[in-house]
Amino acid sequence: MIVATSLRAIVVCVSLALAPREADSNCRWPQFRGPNAMGVAAEGMKLPTYFGPAKNVVWKTPLPLGHSSPCIWDDRIFLTGFDSAAKKLETLCVDRRNGQILWRRDAPARQIEKGHNFNNPAVSTPATDGERVYVYFGSFGLLCYDFNGKEQWQKPLPRVQTAFGTATSPVVAGELLLLNCEFQPDPCLIAVQTRTGETQWKQARKLTSLGGPVDGYATPVVWRHDDVNEVVLHGRMRLTAYDLKDGKERWTVGATSSACSTPVLGDGQLYHAAHGFGTVEGEVKEWPPFDAILKDYDKNKDGQISATEFPTDLYLFQRLDVSGTDLPLRWLFREIDANQDGQVSREEWAKFLDQTREIGRQQLVGLLAIKPGGHGDVTKTHVSWREQRAISEVPSPLCYRERVYMVRDGGIVSCLDAKTGQLMYRERLGASGAYFSSPVAGDGKIYVASQLGVVVVLAAGDRFTVLARNDLGESIQATPALVDGKIYVRTEKHLYAFAE
Repeated sequence: MIVATSLRAIVVCVSLALAPREADSNCRWPQFRGPNAMGVAAEGMKLPTYFGPAKNVVWKTPLPLGHSSPCIWDDRIFLTGFDSAAKKLETLCVDRRNGQILWRRDAPARQIEKGHNFNNPAVSTPATDGERVYVYFGSFGLLCYDFNGKEQWQKPLPRVQTAFGTATSPVVAGELLLLNCEFQPDPCLIAVQTRTGETQWKQARKLTSLGGPVDGYATPVVWRHDDVNEVVLHGRMRLTAYDLKDGKERWTVGATSSACSTPVLGDGQLYHAAHGFGTVEGEVKEWPPFDAILKDYDKNKDGQISATEFPTDLYLFQRLDVSGTDLPLRWLFREIDANQDGQVSREEWAKFLDQTREIGRQQLVGLLAIKPGGHGDVTKTHVSWREQRAISEVPSPLCYRERVYMVRDGGIVSCLDAKTGQLMYRERLGASGAYFSSPVAGDGKIYVASQLGVVVVLAAGDRFTVLARNDLGESIQATPALVDGKIYVRTEKHLYAFAE
């Protein structure tokens, strides 16, 4: 009897040792939006409702500029930062107990990528497996450190060439590190070995729109079902699933999108926010005919429009509620100039207009609920429901307690039944402006941070109930982390730890 009891004890101990370490602790938020990008805190912790620069502050630490979110493992917090004056990118490790910076390491980037003025070169959130921390900079590539800041390996990658800059973050999946590189000069999804940085597999992303390559900004998510691990990636023209072991494509859902948000899992389905430019009335205005452009902008009267002559007051997309985040049409000059001779001709302008109208007619946009299984194009067979209004562009959806939440610019929040797609409510948060941070949840609360620095706390459930509006006084574009009864919020210049 004693021997049997001892044997059972050994089996229990071994089983606990082999269990996933993330699942056994309330102190781990190992990547963008926590475990598998879910954005949901472990159950059982009490999280603060009211907080601010002078309320419920555990500690506050000055940081360099950056939009990366806190990556947390036990008493370590990992972030990235950018010194714009020195043109220096760096990885930082912060002591979670007191906010002190334990170490910082410079990235060997020779030239900083170009991006939108709302973005930052230190935007990608680090990822960790409890032994090493992995960081990505679009201006350099991948870097790996141990927890003491000693470099383990580096993997230089082509510098990002996009309209907006970098946005994707690396993801740890077992012994592999996944990274979305859907941008010029080599659009692809790669999986590298966590211990060495060597490429395990690479899947080309050759999607095109308007005659040229398009950019993808989303972070991959791993979906395990039916004894298979799929890497699901949000792209401009479709959502695609690849087999984790070899990178082979398994299924796709066609959807035209700005390709910023990360899909989220919950209640046996995957929820995908496909936000299309111009899906809100008034966001896109009719572009003028070519003769009108020639009359106003053809300064040398050669019957064509050069890059310097191209209008600055035409837009691909204008956010109605948010100034400064518009996308000028001239950013697509290279795509409109099909023969790449530096001039837009009458024929090229007409082709561009026809293509954009066709995309507008064909695009499948909205919040999509996707069932597991299937192979090939499953657009018509595995989309269980679709919501077409108030779709979030940058913030990822949140699935929490059988409800799906999403927030769009202007502070419009929607709550839907996860199984049926029934709209429970759609309301304004009372905090305007742009929204780049993704919502997170825990302790029966939903936390939504606006770019203007207000964190709105909602009660989870079918009724719209605002519990608090906490103004932190600084811009927020990073997604908060929820561990150990605390909310960690990165503002423009600081990292805060709040707790009741």
